[in-house]
Amino acid sequence: MPKGYWIANVDVRDAAVYEKYRAANAKPFADFGAKFLVRGAPADVREGTSRPRIVVIEFASLADAVACYESADYQAAKDIRSAVSDGTLVIIEGYDG
Repeated sequence: MPKGYWIANVDVRDAAVYEKYRAANAKPFADFGAKFLVRGAPADVREGTSRPRIVVIEFASLADAVACYESADYQAAKDIRSAVSDGTLVIIEGYDG
């Protein structure tokens, strides 16, 4: 079964409040077995444009990735993040070929 992934590209306006989001997302990420593959490391953008913070999170399945996002715990964390950041978040099924 293919894994599921969150791919986020974010611009954080208030780092102190964003840390509260990171604390709040720990429980839903643990509950759904999230594994960080990329978490805010500097990026070497070769084509196009990107926001400063890139995050890639792996889940055991697409269903787990979606369920984590839709969980009440993550939605509460997202409310914190939304107030201090702009960006994109894509949930996608991995390639299993």
